[in-house]
Amino acid sequence: MTVHERPFGRYFEDFEVGDVYRHWPGKTITEYDDHLFCMITMNHHPLHTDAWYAETQTQFGRNVVVGNLVYSVVLGMSVPDVSGSAVANLEVESLQHRRPTFHGDTIYAETRVLDKRESSSKPDRGVVTVETFGYNQRGEEVCYFRRKVMVLKRDAAPDRLRPYDTGPAAPATAGG
Repeated sequence: MTVHERPFGRYFEDFEVGDVYRHWPGKTITEYDDHLFCMITMNHHPLHTDAWYAETQTQFGRNVVVGNLVYSVVLGMSVPDVSGSAVANLEVESLQHRRPTFHGDTIYAETRVLDKRESSSKPDRGVVTVETFGYNQRGEEVCYFRRKVMVLKRDAAPDRLRPYDTGPAAPATAGG
């Protein structure tokens, strides 16, 4: 039997300047997703929550998904490939919403590694600068951000454990 561990994030050594990670899967943003996010975050702007207002009082003629939801979805898509092993997200240097996202649009994302440098104060980690792009199903860029992530070096990373792990995986036996 072989146990396969799915990587979640990368260590400092795994990042190469110029590499691009295409995140999968995409996420279709529904009206429900948008309204729930708006209510949780107390953003009650009618552009996002009132169909009549959006249809008759705005240039878009329909509800627009709140930008912070689009950013959050794109950021979340990048976690397994970029920051799943991060010590900290240090900074979002730039965040731009390039065009509106509407209910029913599906968002896809990809990240490019721009820079990496070893920490000057802690030899067990480094800082990686990436830019992430969010696209809709038509390939139009809807969101862009650039951020710095602090990640451990492989040798300094703790083992990933589960609360029920007691040692190397062994095949299950009949009856227990």
